[in-house]
Amino acid sequence: MALPTTSAQQPALTLLELQRIKQWHLAHKDTRPLEYQVWDAVLTLWIMGWVGWLPAFALEVPLAYPFCVLGMATPQLYVRWRARAHDRCRLRCDWLEPAR
Repeated sequence: MALPTTSAQQPALTLLELQRIKQWHLAHKDTRPLEYQVWDAVLTLWIMGWVGWLPAFALEVPLAYPFCVLGMATPQLYVRWRARAHDRCRLRCDWLEPAR
């Protein structure tokens, strides 16, 4: 079964990959607390995007639609940004391997 793709190069993140990243952050919570908190914020925005689209649609609040879509895309965008920074040697990212 092929993975869904968001672009020609990178497949979309699966729930298993999100779980692996979260487990890595939990295992390294004491040594990297900022990364742990940032990942929690990313997941919070992701949940808010998924939970918020239905009320936004039901209450007819079209201004909320882009925020919901952005929230749903936050984990993928964050992982891509970190991967690019890691590849350019600007930011070390040890949790990329569990995500791949």
